[in-house]
Amino acid sequence: MVVGTLKIILHLHDNRSLKGKRKVVRSMVDKVKHKFNVSIAEVGSNDKWQRIELGVSAVGNDRRHIDSSLNNILDYIDTLYLAEIVDSSAEIYNV
Repeated sequence: MVVGTLKIILHLHDNRSLKGKRKVVRSMVDKVKHKFNVSIAEVGSNDKWQRIELGVSAVGNDRRHIDSSLNNILDYIDTLYLAEIVDSSAEIYNV
């Protein structure tokens, strides 16, 4: 079994409230869940209205497939143009 995790930190430039941030986060999470078969959630910076921290998890039996999926998710989030990706880190574990 192969488990891949991806942590993405994003910055919202024109956001002025937590309500606006929640709308963007909900949109990103829903779109990623619909397009890819992964788990995704906001994992940090819950009270900061210009910073989003997302965690993504994928499970499979092929390391290359998991790595490719995580890279495709990162590219997809970037093409949504909802927020700027500041940092990302991926880890893949063989269990």
